[in-house]
Amino acid sequence: MLKFIHAADFHLDSAFAALPPGRAAERRRESRELAFRLADYVNAHGVQLVLLAGDLFDSAAPYRETGEALAEALGRMNAQVFAAPGNHDWCGPGSPWVTVDWPENVHIFRENAMTSVDLPELGTAVHGAAFTSAEQGSGLLAGFSAPEDGRVHLGVLHGEIDPAEARYNPIRREEIAASGLSYLALGHIHKRGEPKRYGGTLCAWPGCIEGRGFDELGEKGFYEGVTDGGRTVSLTFVPFARRRYEVLEADVTGRSPRSAVEAALPEDTANDLYRILLTGETGEGGADTKALETALAGNFYALEVRDHTRVAADVWARAGEDSLRGLFLRELRTRWDAAGDASEREAVTQAVRFGLAALDHRDLG
Repeated sequence: MLKFIHAADFHLDSAFAALPPGRAAERRRESRELAFRLADYVNAHGVQLVLLAGDLFDSAAPYRETGEALAEALGRMNAQVFAAPGNHDWCGPGSPWVTVDWPENVHIFRENAMTSVDLPELGTAVHGAAFTSAEQGSGLLAGFSAPEDGRVHLGVLHGEIDPAEARYNPIRREEIAASGLSYLALGHIHKRGEPKRYGGTLCAWPGCIEGRGFDELGEKGFYEGVTDGGRTVSLTFVPFARRRYEVLEADVTGRSPRSAVEAALPEDTANDLYRILLTGETGEGGADTKALETALAGNFYALEVRDHTRVAADVWARAGEDSLRGLFLRELRTRWDAAGDASEREAVTQAVRFGLAALDHRDLG
């Protein structure tokens, strides 16, 4: 039995620009620690192979100490490690894949074509290739076929399957089916995909190992795989992210925004980053999002509250008044009814609230 893990898309040295500077710096430090945590997992679980499918760095020119830290962490693994550079961390002059002194147990695929490494002690061969520029228009798996020699053949590549546009190593399903690989470890897609089989080859994207924004929601981690010494591979997803990004909706109709949010929250959110969308109906002033962020900040690593509520029906009812307020509301109601999508209606809602506040000499902050 052979045990391996498949991870990708660490994006070390990401800016985390949406966070305050202190939090952003802390997240970058945590990202550098990720590979050390992974080394502890590898050693504790008897993992023999580590397949890293590209974009381990967020750019081709990360900080020198980031590359050195990754090399140190990978060197601590009691396993053979294979990395295939991707479009963000492509292998070229000056890149850490070339300039850093990588440990003996780490193999970097540096060529822009499939190459192989034999591991006779494991009855295995690992095949892979590298991006050598930020784009890879031709498919690196095209024409490749592993020999039928009784060994387990594993592949590691950064790329896309049958993409609409050929920019990031387009891989065709028929090429996977003809590859002779037992497993193809893929990187590039940040959302975890369920394993798929083409011919006799199983392949998957584990997604990014840590979310970096609200476009990378939920549980993140890697795949742990086991082979029976033949073509059969079984995979288990292992959650591994230190922090999660989550979006939560809370309907505030008929209740205070704070009570609505607290009722909707799961139990443990202290380590996570949340965006809370307030929905439902509110009065003229809407919800005080800044006050709510301040009141609930201690429950989260980072919190952002957005007001997506709509103006309550009793506010619109005053459009019938023979007054400046009524005239204003009638005009805005016409625009609301003509709005083509949610963003237009949200803009009208904000106009109603700020306009009524101005008429009443109120401050919405």
